[in-house]
Amino acid sequence: MSRLRRIRAEAVAAWHSFLRRRTAVFFTFFFPVLLVVIFGALVRTQPTDGGLFAEPAAYYIPGYLATVVLFTPLSRVGSEIARHRDDNRFEKLATTPLGRGEWLLAHTLVNVAIIGLASLLILGLVVVLTGAAVPITPRLALLGPFIVGAVVLFCGFGAILGRLSSTQDGVIAASNTIAFPLLFLSDTFVTLELLPGWFAPLVELSPLTYFARGVRALTYGPAIEESYGLELAVVAVLAVAFFVAGAYAIPRTD
Repeated sequence: MSRLRRIRAEAVAAWHSFLRRRTAVFFTFFFPVLLVVIFGALVRTQPTDGGLFAEPAAYYIPGYLATVVLFTPLSRVGSEIARHRDDNRFEKLATTPLGRGEWLLAHTLVNVAIIGLASLLILGLVVVLTGAAVPITPRLALLGPFIVGAVVLFCGFGAILGRLSSTQDGVIAASNTIAFPLLFLSDTFVTLELLPGWFAPLVELSPLTYFARGVRALTYGPAIEESYGLELAVVAVLAVAFFVAGAYAIPRTD
């Protein structure tokens, strides 16, 4: 079997495995929808009042997208590794030609497809429910590379968590412990002006910060003239680094 066919076979199996887990489907597609409905349609932004949600609705598009770009890969890939390890599946895979990098690539491709669909759903709901004005320009097409890069990055991160955590519950706990602070402290929902001055430099250390700023430069009118090249480059470099580290962290299957 060629490498392409091995990756395709593993990806198809991972896709069907995802569809069989209704809880995973719910949290991937409907949890972000609930956030959009609650914060975007019910709480609504208050551009003149200051505080949280004081910016126009389109400003928070990166935050809504980050819920799936961040949480889904961390928990899914980490849980898959823990599940494979608990069920001795990696020992079985060791008898096949499938390599560690191929296994992670197959699962990353599935996550890219899942999160791509969820991102389209979220973006559409934000526009419909909140009235957010997203500038339709050629650069909007770069939203795809940002999402793909972030998914690859956090799939690699999830693989590392799966290796370090001893159980599936441990993976979920670790991923939530990491993801929740990143979600709100990476220039997504909470603006830098609301954070203490000493904390602002720490925001620059979050990979999600560069995703959020890049997406905002593509989807938020007042930021449409801002550069996004540096942010895209950082996301791409980190994606490669985390993917390599994640592939190395997977228990040997070759």
